Amino acid sequence: MSQLPNQPTEPPVPTSADVARLAGVSRATVSYVLNNNAAVRISETTRRRVRQAATELGYVPHAAARSLRAGHTRMVLLPTVNFPTGPLHHHFFHELESGLRRLDYTVVQYGSTGLNPDDAPRAWAELRPVAVIAPGTIDLTAHGISVLRRSGAKAVITLGPRPVPGAHALVMDQREVGRCAVGHLLESGRRRIGVVMPEECGLGPFAEPRLTGARQAARSLGARVEPLPLRYDEESAARLAARWRTLDLDAVFAYNDEYAMLLMRALQDAGIEVPRETAVVGADDLMLGRLLRPRLSTVRMELATAQPLAGLVDRLVRDPGGDPEHHDLLRAGVVRRESG
Repeated sequence: MSQLPNQPTEPPVPTSADVARLAGVSRATVSYVLNNNAAVRISETTRRRVRQAATELGYVPHAAARSLRAGHTRMVLLPTVNFPTGPLHHHFFHELESGLRRLDYTVVQYGSTGLNPDDAPRAWAELRPVAVIAPGTIDLTAHGISVLRRSGAKAVITLGPRPVPGAHALVMDQREVGRCAVGHLLESGRRRIGVVMPEECGLGPFAEPRLTGARQAARSLGARVEPLPLRYDEESAARLAARWRTLDLDAVFAYNDEYAMLLMRALQDAGIEVPRETAVVGADDLMLGRLLRPRLSTVRMELATAQPLAGLVDRLVRDPGGDPEHHDLLRAGVVRRESG
């Protein structure tokens, strides 16, 4: 009779009781320390001893068990879809995630590409998040918000160019970017201004408000604004530059620095002098724009918040019964350089 080879024996999974025995404290104390419960006074010496015991044993609290005890998770869900990835957005997400972790929330990014406005909230609700910060590129409906709240989400927050009825809103009003860029060009004496409209998927919710802001700025002086569809590739830029003089434009706001650099290179290759014939302004204030010749004028965007973003989310979670709040996050200003 053949015998099976000896199978390696997995060590038992350490428990909070093991941590308590090693640290010489109660299981309740272990729970208070490892869950960062500030309501119970525990000396720093005891806290260090508990954390050291947990590290030595390789103990990790069970998130699902903690959620069952609390009645909800500490998960903040950040759905990810096609979303602009400029410096401002990197800064926003870094500040938000690091701040939420310091407040003992678990931050989870959820790939949501391909989910429609009805399917997305149901998929997010399956994870039972305590809060959802949904990008403006997914059109949340009143039904979707209701699904999330019934699943236990205490705060449903949208992030985008405009608020969504029934949800809290972190608004980055992109019209201000267009107003700043075109306002600067008007001050420079330009009156025939092109506005690049990216043809790439997912940028419309940001490009359209920038065009609206550009038109609002131009209206007071009767200046002309011409939308210019452009794909982010050299061939598309070269075709636009080849017919530039037929458009009779003396300036262009190129959506952002990447499109501005692409178009400026194509204009220069076509013999269009920048800024003498055509002024060029971008947005985002990328380092690469400062290395061009002429150096790229741009719109710099910053977060303008009265309190840290993570603290705002935490307050909305702890006080879920209030009316939807709207917070304008975007502050914009022109950085004047050599391109226009």
